[in-house]
Amino acid sequence: MVDQLAFTQENRERIQAVENSFGPSGNSLFRPDRVLIGEGRLMKLCRRRPQPKVFYLFNDILVYGSIILHGRWHKNQHVISLEDIQLEDLEDGVIMENQWLIRTPQKSFYVAAASAEEKRAWMEHIEDCRFKQLQHAGCQPGCTFATTWIPDWASAICMRCSKTFRVNKRRHHCRRCGFVVCNVCSKNRAVICHISTKPVRVCRLCHLSLQDHGELTQDEVHLRGDSVWRNCSDESDLVMPEYEATSNDEADVRVEHHTPSKRVECHNSWSPYSYLKPDHRSLNLTGLSSHLT
Repeated sequence: MVDQLAFTQENRERIQAVENSFGPSGNSLFRPDRVLIGEGRLMKLCRRRPQPKVFYLFNDILVYGSIILHGRWHKNQHVISLEDIQLEDLEDGVIMENQWLIRTPQKSFYVAAASAEEKRAWMEHIEDCRFKQLQHAGCQPGCTFATTWIPDWASAICMRCSKTFRVNKRRHHCRRCGFVVCNVCSKNRAVICHISTKPVRVCRLCHLSLQDHGELTQDEVHLRGDSVWRNCSDESDLVMPEYEATSNDEADVRVEHHTPSKRVECHNSWSPYSYLKPDHRSLNLTGLSSHLT
């Protein structure tokens, strides 16, 4: 009983520390039945290059965000329900080793661990927590997931019109197929329900496909990017993935800078995956089973 009370208090303090690290912009994370299982840094493949992100695994959600101030503070908090997650194991890629794919309805992305052992631990623990959460909720796993975006560096030309990207011809992404496209080929907007309730960018071929299948409203048939911006009082009204470049500095990056020459080697960006329990020592996930059930 004493151990249980000590664990509950320590778990509450750890969750509070995670909340505080995101500042006032983060969501409240504490719930009486929520347990912080583990934490660590992973490399996340973003539009231009892999970037280190902090990840927190709870028994019911996965939280991640950007790292600032030498890891003491975080921003851009993202909270994913474990019921909505699907993992796919992957071979080592050109850019990242020990990688796997995380699929969710709103966004799908690649992450990589520092070692094969840590990759296996992350995947096994996420899957185990997900299985327990589905059992507890009595629901079936989701089956609709966002398409994975093709990285900017993977194509020097628009994947629809084949014109070369330049400083004044920026890269964009179709939210439906994930292709790298130019602005001319992605002026259309459509509501993709599992991604956003607001219209998002789609390429012309996906727009035609949605139209042929009767998945567009009459307004969306004629909806284009310029009309979307005119009808929105604030850019924040549009739901865009965090890695959509919007700053002038990013837009001016030259084409050749998009092509990584070798696998990312950011040893200072890694931190070991920590398994948490009251006495602060490492353990496998089954060591917390009594607290999760």
